[in-house]
Amino acid sequence: MSLKKKLTWGKVGSMAVRWLLPLALTVLLVTYMFRKVHFSEMWDLIRHGVDYWWILLAMCISVFSHISRAARWRIQLRALGIRPPFMALCCSIFGTYALNLVFPRLGEVWRCTYIARREHAPFGTVVGSMVADRVADLIIVTLLLILCFIVATPAIEAFLVKYPIGRGMIDAVSNPWLWIALAACAVITWAVFQFGRDYTPVRKTRNLIAQLWQGFAVVGKMKGKWSFLAWTFILWGCYFVQLYVAFFAFGFTRDLCRADLAWGLTPCLLAFVLSSIGMAVPSNGGLGPWNIAVMFGLAVYGISEAQGYAFSMLQWSGQTVMLILLGIFTMGYIALSRKNTTHTDAAIKENK
Repeated sequence: MSLKKKLTWGKVGSMAVRWLLPLALTVLLVTYMFRKVHFSEMWDLIRHGVDYWWILLAMCISVFSHISRAARWRIQLRALGIRPPFMALCCSIFGTYALNLVFPRLGEVWRCTYIARREHAPFGTVVGSMVADRVADLIIVTLLLILCFIVATPAIEAFLVKYPIGRGMIDAVSNPWLWIALAACAVITWAVFQFGRDYTPVRKTRNLIAQLWQGFAVVGKMKGKWSFLAWTFILWGCYFVQLYVAFFAFGFTRDLCRADLAWGLTPCLLAFVLSSIGMAVPSNGGLGPWNIAVMFGLAVYGISEAQGYAFSMLQWSGQTVMLILLGIFTMGYIALSRKNTTHTDAAIKENK
């Protein structure tokens, strides 16, 4: 077999793993949910126990979250000398999430490619801005996780003690050998990076880490960093509010808002943080990991599996419908933009 054929088959195999693995994971997790849930109860909840106006409101808020992400990304791109129209940035975000419904993680590559080609900008520079965008999100999720453990500690501890998986986690965390193993891994990692810097894999990894840090460090130096911070809070505020609003669509989550002294903000925060972590698992539009994370968060406060599944599936379905609509809008915008560009180029040639 020739080298060219080997490379071709290598690319095919890599693409198959990249796309089929998330699909397989999605199917596996959805199958797991199917086995855990009584569908007659879940279907009855969706048919008779939902105020769909709240779901519609959550869908509308999700649009503002995507617009906020576009506004934040515009600040980074302007600092790099790249100035696409704001609508093009919004459509790049719409298209990203719509494409991730079919091909997980491909949306991020597409949005960088779209903006780089549209503005004739270096692809690597645009990718660097996107990486900084995601690092900022990671920091916010970490801070929210810490806040969640502070405000929801009693409920989390009660849940962990009640269920076998929780007792297993407590035993694992209290086991000194776990911490010894983690410390050993940290020492080995440090030694590999310190003494193996001449090896190609280590050198590439060090360079990648350096690029990630450089891409994020630019945020602190660029003009408009306070606007970047403000849009970050607005973005994640929209994410939280759209989930909180959905709490009022179901009677059982509405009861949490009435019973909780913080008007249901603490249960929502726990479900929100867990679902944000679940989105890191590659799957089609978060289906599976996101739902299970929300179900787990609601179960901490006594919500049954059928109720948690009904809530998570309806909320996920509403967001998915909105993403499909935004994806269709994006395709129309891109097609119209290309048509206008072609007409403009033709007019310029005629004038010459």
